[in-house]
Amino acid sequence: MTVTVKIDTTRPVATLINVFTVAPDRQAELIALLAQATEETMKRQPGFICANFHASQDGERVINYAQWETEDHYRAMLNNPEARVHMDKAATIATDTQPRLYRVESTHSK
Repeated sequence: MTVTVKIDTTRPVATLINVFTVAPDRQAELIALLAQATEETMKRQPGFICANFHASQDGERVINYAQWETEDHYRAMLNNPEARVHMDKAATIATDTQPRLYRVESTHSK
């Protein structure tokens, strides 16, 4: 069964957008690691809603778009040793990471 997450301005969630810079020959490796970390660890963390990974066509960026029920849930995950292992490994593959929390202000669809 496929679950679709709806982006909604009325739902007060913590939205993480993390931009990873990566060598093109390591992009697939980073996405595989992030997907594995999500399946094995992040999905079991309190407050986890979803994670989506996007690969730039030039191979130099990976975007993690994730949502947590609250900022506190996100911050608790950052301090979880099991989650830290995956994040530290991702930092060895990426040459730069730019994690930021956002709120959804506007959505548009056809």
